[in-house]
Amino acid sequence: MADLVRLTEVIEPEAKALGFDLVRVKMMPSEAGDGGEALQIMAEDPATGQLVIDQCAALSRRVSERLDALEEQGEVLIAGAYHLEVSSPGIDRPLTRAKDFTDWTGHEAKISMAKGYDGQRNLRGSLKGIDGELVTIDDRKAGEVSIPRDQIHSAQLVLTDELIAATQPLDTSGADEIVETEEEKADD
Repeated sequence: MADLVRLTEVIEPEAKALGFDLVRVKMMPSEAGDGGEALQIMAEDPATGQLVIDQCAALSRRVSERLDALEEQGEVLIAGAYHLEVSSPGIDRPLTRAKDFTDWTGHEAKISMAKGYDGQRNLRGSLKGIDGELVTIDDRKAGEVSIPRDQIHSAQLVLTDELIAATQPLDTSGADEIVETEEEKADD
């Protein structure tokens, strides 16, 4: 299994060098259907809260070059084949940093607690913010609940009309330049 702490230590300076904030580094099953893994990197431009296609490509190149250089020096951070996926966090973004719980206070969120957490495992409601390391949410069923951030397995915003209204329009520059091609069908 890949060391996410070490991967983050390597990736974050590459994102910062391009002026981006790292949102999340995660290893997950590849969507390519090949049984491999994917290294998912979510980052944002602090000015817009998103990354456009060219920014994703620039970060992907930097991270690939850095991981390749470390591997040549003998430090293998991900054993075996993997795919690199760089993306913007999107509107219904994951909440991973303390600032996310502050920035998105008042919006609806879903929080899943870590295994072994003593209490309600899934929460959904209006995010009330963070105080120190305690995240507070007004859960639909349990009412106002404060939970230690280190006990959160995952948290993300819920797509609502209010969230859409509060989010800057997505920059679609470059999208019209994407050329889709059909794969040639093999002759039988």
